[in-house]
Amino acid sequence: MERTGLDYANKLHAEDPLAGYKERFYIPERNTLDMDGLTKSIKPIIYMDGNSLGLASKDVEEEMKAEFERWKDLSTRRSGVDKKAAELQSKLVGAKPEEVIVTGSASVNVHALVSTFYKPEGKRTKIIGDELNFSSDIYALASQLRLKGRDPKEDLIIVKSRDGRTISEDDIIAAMSDEVSVCHLPSVYFVSGQLLDIKRLTEAAHEHGIIIGYDCCHSVGVIPHEFHEWGVDYALWCNYKYMNGSTGSIAGLFVHEKHFDVTPGLPTWWGNSPSNRFDFESEWTSTGNAESWHLGSNLGIGFGVSPVYASSKMVVEAGLDRIREKSLKATDYLMYLVDELLTGRPYNYSVGNPREAERRGGHVAVEHE
Repeated sequence: MERTGLDYANKLHAEDPLAGYKERFYIPERNTLDMDGLTKSIKPIIYMDGNSLGLASKDVEEEMKAEFERWKDLSTRRSGVDKKAAELQSKLVGAKPEEVIVTGSASVNVHALVSTFYKPEGKRTKIIGDELNFSSDIYALASQLRLKGRDPKEDLIIVKSRDGRTISEDDIIAAMSDEVSVCHLPSVYFVSGQLLDIKRLTEAAHEHGIIIGYDCCHSVGVIPHEFHEWGVDYALWCNYKYMNGSTGSIAGLFVHEKHFDVTPGLPTWWGNSPSNRFDFESEWTSTGNAESWHLGSNLGIGFGVSPVYASSKMVVEAGLDRIREKSLKATDYLMYLVDELLTGRPYNYSVGNPREAERRGGHVAVEHE
């Protein structure tokens, strides 16, 4: 059977143990031309941008309806959906339940976490970033430096890319020293799909006494992690890409239990201990876990977190190991098709991401000359 043909693709789909999950999503339809180029018909689109925005699921729709009913009879605050969502997400990132919360947005969580752990003292004043990270993260790092009275031109170390696509882990480690306070990196680069070795980088950072954290927007929901075991200091992620939680869904945040005695950089009333939260004391009291990093009561309940709960439940049900296995097979096949059908004239496309399974995330970067 020809591997570039539709019959082979249909064979792969028939053998896919996760194929049934497709029916639990809404796939938009469009007016399209049939193969003859003349006949118009309405067909589902071929959606290949889940690494940017996941499709709407029927599971999320039902949970949103249920949340509305809870709101109608004022039981929303008693639903505990925020804690249930956080517990599910802890399974996806290899963390203890008390190390994960759903709160904020990805960019806000960068600020919340870096403001907590960046403490310039003596000669340890620098932050490591890199030139391929999402620009919002770099804006936040520079902002946190300025808020602490430091000059980003002097104290923000930007690790350069050798090829414009990837960042060498050796170069990141070479930038580490006793002058660095925090190292902030992505787990997967959106420009090329490169997957960093989080365990290796975390160990290297800790050898230098550096706090290291990760923006995992392009890996949570498609790649298994072991944040607690690896000793990751902090991590954050959005829930609207592979997690399919919608653009308005609340983000996720991880703080290793070894830091539970640290005061958050952005303490809030909802992050105050529930034991005296309603005493409205002027002195903030820790919850003793990651809930201290909550950014507001409106972020812990309601319509922002319900999609996260429903989508997390689906991902846990499907199994992250199985999702990763399918992802690697699908992206291998896509890279094969690009190589076979689209390289050279007249298309001039090529694959721009690492080929090795252990070095790439869940998406394929296609380049055009």
